[in-house]
Amino acid sequence: MDTAFSSTVPAVDLDAYFARIGYDGPREPTLAVLRAITQKHPDAIPFENLDVLLGRGVSIDPAAIDAKLIGAGRGGYCYEQNGLLKRVLSGVGFRVEGLMARVLWMAPVGAPPRPRSHMVLGVEIDGETWLADAGFGGCVLTAPLRLFSDEIQDSPNGQLRIVDAGHGGVAERQVQANLSGKWSPLYQVAQGAWADVDYEQVNYFTYTHPSSHFTWSMTVGRTTPTARYALKNNRLTHRDQTGALVEQRDLSVDELEVTLRDIIGLPVEADWRPVLEKVVGWGTPT
Repeated sequence: MDTAFSSTVPAVDLDAYFARIGYDGPREPTLAVLRAITQKHPDAIPFENLDVLLGRGVSIDPAAIDAKLIGAGRGGYCYEQNGLLKRVLSGVGFRVEGLMARVLWMAPVGAPPRPRSHMVLGVEIDGETWLADAGFGGCVLTAPLRLFSDEIQDSPNGQLRIVDAGHGGVAERQVQANLSGKWSPLYQVAQGAWADVDYEQVNYFTYTHPSSHFTWSMTVGRTTPTARYALKNNRLTHRDQTGALVEQRDLSVDELEVTLRDIIGLPVEADWRPVLEKVVGWGTPT
C-alpha cells in the first residue's frame, strides 16, 4: 500500500457520523467493522448532485462535507462521500488511501475512454488491500471487496468481481457487477495513491465543466439492505438486493419530490422545485 500521502487526516465527529448511519458497534480496524460501516453508509447517506444543478457548487472541504452530509441530512457525490468515509475509517484506526477510477458504467461499446474522475478508497487490513466505495450512485458497493482477487465476491446487494484490466503498461483493476445475470463494468481503479489536495481540481471539473454529466442531469441513488434505487433525471430504477430489475418508470414532478423525500430520504427544499421541473422536461439522458 502506497503511504506517500499519509499526512494528518482532519478529524471527524465519529459520534455524529455513527448516529447518522445508525451504527453502534465496535470502533476498531477490523474487517467486520469495515463491512458494517460500508453497508450502513449508502443506506443512510444518499448519492446526489442537487447542489450542482442548484448552482451552489460542491465544496470538499471537510467542514463543509460534515455540515452537509452529517449535519444537514443531505447526500453528495464521490468526493464528498468517500472523503467523509476516508476520514471516518482513519479515525477508527484503519490504514486508508484515496485512489482514482475511470468510470465505465453505461458507456457505449467502443466509446472513447473517459477521464479518471471517480474517487474510491483502498483499505489495508492484515496486509491485504480492500476496495471501499460509498459514492457510486445507484450501484454503490455495500461491502468491501478484495482489490487483487479475481474471484466472484458476494455483497449484501449482489455479486461483484474485480478483474485485471491493465493496458499500455498501466496497472488497473476493473470492478464489475452481476446485474440480472450479466457482468456489467462499473469502473477501473488505477493503482497509486492520491493526496487529498489532488481531488480539488477534478472536483471543480466535475461540478462546472459542460462535459460533466453532473452539470446537465440529476443523478440520485440510495441502496438499502433489500433494494437499490436510482434516479437519472426523472426515471426511477428499482432493483432488488440481487441486482435484478424490479421496476423502471418515469416520474412526474410531484412523484419526483415524493420519491426524493420518502424513498431516497432527502430533506427536499422548496427551492428545488424549479430544478425538478427542468429535470422532468429533460427526460432520461441517453
